[in-house]
Amino acid sequence: MRHIGWSIAAAAIGLVLVGTACTASSGSASAGTADVASVSTYAVTLSDELKISPEMIDAPANTPLTFTVTNEGKGQHSFAVLASEQTYETAMLDGGATATLEVPGLPAGNYTTECTVTGHADAGMKGMLMVAESAGTVEAAVDPGASAAPMASMTAQQMADAHQAGVDAFVKQLTDGPNTDGQGLQPLKPKIVDGGVKQFDLTVSRVKWETSPGTVVDAMAFNGQVPGPLITVHPGDRVRFFVQNQLDQPFALHFHGLTLPNAMDGVPFVTQDPIMPGHSWTYHFTIKDPPGMYVYHSHFNSAEQVGSGLYGPLIVAPKRGWQGVYGANPDVETSLFLGDGQLGYNLNGKGFPATQPIIATRGDWVLIHMANDGELLHPMHLHGMHFEVVGEDGFPLSASNRYMADTLVIAPGSRFDILVHATNPGVWAFHCHILNHVEGPEGMFGMVTALVVQ
Repeated sequence: MRHIGWSIAAAAIGLVLVGTACTASSGSASAGTADVASVSTYAVTLSDELKISPEMIDAPANTPLTFTVTNEGKGQHSFAVLASEQTYETAMLDGGATATLEVPGLPAGNYTTECTVTGHADAGMKGMLMVAESAGTVEAAVDPGASAAPMASMTAQQMADAHQAGVDAFVKQLTDGPNTDGQGLQPLKPKIVDGGVKQFDLTVSRVKWETSPGTVVDAMAFNGQVPGPLITVHPGDRVRFFVQNQLDQPFALHFHGLTLPNAMDGVPFVTQDPIMPGHSWTYHFTIKDPPGMYVYHSHFNSAEQVGSGLYGPLIVAPKRGWQGVYGANPDVETSLFLGDGQLGYNLNGKGFPATQPIIATRGDWVLIHMANDGELLHPMHLHGMHFEVVGEDGFPLSASNRYMADTLVIAPGSRFDILVHATNPGVWAFHCHILNHVEGPEGMFGMVTALVVQ
């Protein structure tokens, strides 16, 4: 079986990535979601039904933001953006009043929006501001009373050139290797101790992580990498995880989807004390679950810690190969994590054009273990070929329950195993189909990679 590598045959050199997502529209926002990643001014309305509209707002990182806020109700409401170290908020607005809220450029990440009237946020009057590193620099002002499309500050040629530059940078990896520092999913070999126990040593710490060329963010990592190391075990294995906490905050490790003793579940003050900074903890259990994909991740301050990179794959592999489980022995096997937290929209901790392509030879079977450790739904779409969904949440699907698809919606916490029979040569885009997670006026970014079939 071949795992992903950067060494590829000459036939792949010079291929051009032509299958992409349809260009994201920069038209008016819908009632539920604002597709405004390319603008810096946003219209927000507040209502007596305790709703903020739009509930979800997409915005570019490190760009000043202006919110024009209108209270359409009769009672008082306000609008606030909760950043990590400061809350930006309007004054209390009487019914029918309008105010402007200026927010300085924010780093990539998800931020809560809410009404600050006592009890309103608890009753559901809140939303999310999703700030992402994107290629978009189109600027526009949204008129609260109109539904006009933003006017681009770039020419058509500038937009096309920027899009091509991103594709060229991605394709260049086929010959030159990764275009960013740091790669996750490096296999972690166990130590064999105490008569056959497999021990895996993990250290959690803060790191600087390059998510796309030239973009370096504050992250948290297992053994210095995002996602954490690839851990492979087999049914019946006795395993031990020795975990050292080098963070400046408590930590606990949870094994997502695995059947294990309650004391090993990794939930602070429920099954264990948190691992305090400078301390360590040992988890030990026997692998009882069927072959498939499982995940290890933080379970302390998890919105920040998992969003910052503290997650990794734990693959329970069959002792006699995947043929007896999924009906095919893969020629290529890889894991793909979907993320949308403090690292921005990403695949395996990287945003396009730094995402790693999946390399296959025509006729290969490709097994992809996919997990969503973000906070949003992500429908993953493969161009040019269909795939067979063969496993879900660690359970192999029976032959009668497997199904073919080209788009698979993956909810937070879900895992799927898919098989692709790579019969169609070319460079085929593989991306989230929420288009403002993948493409803007300057081209593709975020949750885009490709399956390269030579």
